[in-house]
Amino acid sequence: MYIIVAGGGKVGFYLARELIAQGHEVLLIEKSASRCAQIAAELGNVVQRGNADEASVLADAGTNRAEVMVAVTGDDEDNLVICQVAKRRFNVPRAIARINNPKNEDIFRLLGIDATVSSTDLIMSVIEQEIPEQALVPLLRLRHADVEVVDITLPKDSSLTGVALRELRLPPDSLIAFVIRGGESIFPTGNTTLRAGDEILALTRPKHEEDLRKLFFARSGAAGPPRPR
Repeated sequence: MYIIVAGGGKVGFYLARELIAQGHEVLLIEKSASRCAQIAAELGNVVQRGNADEASVLADAGTNRAEVMVAVTGDDEDNLVICQVAKRRFNVPRAIARINNPKNEDIFRLLGIDATVSSTDLIMSVIEQEIPEQALVPLLRLRHADVEVVDITLPKDSSLTGVALRELRLPPDSLIAFVIRGGESIFPTGNTTLRAGDEILALTRPKHEEDLRKLFFARSGAAGPPRPR
């Protein structure tokens, strides 16, 4: 598979090295001459000097036969332009972009970028998994539906302990799909009451994730979202 990597920083370098090791044909585009020399010394003749957001550079790189474009520069705007030019002008089937600001993810998705990778979100997910009593972990995002599946572990002092699901004031476009309690799987109804330690699988839109977090992690007796009646 022919893969073009735009951006020769540490991420681009190590990504290119791994892809080459897996047997892929790789071209790395980097605008710094000195960095190009360093990469060539390490990886061989797999680097092209130039600005990857320029169509002429992508044409020289043979982008019209690339199967994947990966833009991993340190600038979100550059990564967006690179992916859009690759897809629209050169018909590259898959474009993947690194995003530095997680708030830009929706913009990339709306503009047709196939996949994004946010190191900030990845690190946050690991932190949340390491703090299970406060964890709301996004498990899966349905790319074209703007819906994600999140895993919530109800803390011991949650204000929702003993509350029936029908009483919850969930954010818009959110629902509780599944509850795991003591190893038992429960398909909940409105009469299902929550208990501390319940593992809850919920569907929501990414923009409502923070509201869901505030609802489930409000401490009993602490200021926060009002307890359902």
